Amino acid sequence: MINSILVLHSSSDLYGASRSLIRSVVGLKKNGFQPIVVLSSEGSLSKAIRKEGIMVKIIKLGIIRRKYFHLFGLFNRAKYLYRAYKQLNRIVDEEKIKIVYSNTTAVWVGAFVAKSKKLLHIWHVREIIESPSWFKKFIQNLLQKTGDLVLCVSKATANNYAEKVDANKLRVIYNGIDYKPFLEAKYNLKEEIGISQDTVLIGMIARVHFWKGQTYFLDVAKHLVNRHKHIHFIMVGDAFSGYEYLYDEIKEKVRSNGLEEKVTDLGYRTDIPEIMGGLDIFMLPSILPDPLPTTVLEAMATGKPVVATRHGGATEMVLEGKTGYLVPWNNPKVAAKAFDELIEKEELRKEFGKTGQERVIQHFSIDSYIQNLGEIFRSISHSNLIND
Repeated sequence: MINSILVLHSSSDLYGASRSLIRSVVGLKKNGFQPIVVLSSEGSLSKAIRKEGIMVKIIKLGIIRRKYFHLFGLFNRAKYLYRAYKQLNRIVDEEKIKIVYSNTTAVWVGAFVAKSKKLLHIWHVREIIESPSWFKKFIQNLLQKTGDLVLCVSKATANNYAEKVDANKLRVIYNGIDYKPFLEAKYNLKEEIGISQDTVLIGMIARVHFWKGQTYFLDVAKHLVNRHKHIHFIMVGDAFSGYEYLYDEIKEKVRSNGLEEKVTDLGYRTDIPEIMGGLDIFMLPSILPDPLPTTVLEAMATGKPVVATRHGGATEMVLEGKTGYLVPWNNPKVAAKAFDELIEKEELRKEFGKTGQERVIQHFSIDSYIQNLGEIFRSISHSNLIND
């Protein structure tokens, strides 16, 4: 039986992909494996994983981000990839690793280590890449040539890579969430931010990034405040390192849209169940396809209606007219119309919220995710892909 699995991840925050990683490594542990997690830096994530009794090592992994797509940036990444390659090779030898599990396509070094050591390599793909086209093709080829299995968080994600990756390698496994903290989550967020209790509070939670849609959210808000008096908007999330300049764009958008009194930016928060519990409506405003946004599941688990842009994994989560609405990602005026009835009718918000909650419990539970993940890893551990 293969026990030790080297797990590589791209960040140290506690946003959606990182919370999914916690569930994954806890699930692997429950299924009899010994995950050893490698992160590039200490942070909230490393603390949370160690709390579960799982080993964490810190090595700068040479994470690939768009900000490095220039000559100096590529040299920088090559330097860190080489250093990480040597350090990970030592860990593989010391811990007798036979499986490398890369939790994102932003971490390449695990693929190189697995290839050189003739280890089984599993990609867990949490990104949908549409452009530039050369980069999409590169990632497709990387997955095909270095992945024994390519786990995808949604059908939309799998379809994005299906052109170049063999169908027998692709496997869809929906993220599951521990919905229990969200079921009864209640928090007077309106009191915290100083607005009246009869105000309809609309919120988004996402890392600040150009494709996450913070400015689109504010454009939708502009249309809504013109016809609804008792509404307010909150934004939760901080920026990736190197993208802090986006704060200035967001502030300028708030000012230019005349929303200074209607928008509260809470920044980075870890009390997500409480934040969700304090909302009336949740929005996912991503302007590029979000593979399987965990925040949508968390909002549904809290009993909140969801308005999400109509692409990516959200189309597999939100039931149109039953748990929320799917809207354009490039037309804020049309997107805003989806909110009107929800803002005006509290009973409709409750009806959608109840249906969404039932949907999460039935289809997106952590127990189902752990069971499915365990079956995948057990099957490959006993297959002829691994030779002890």
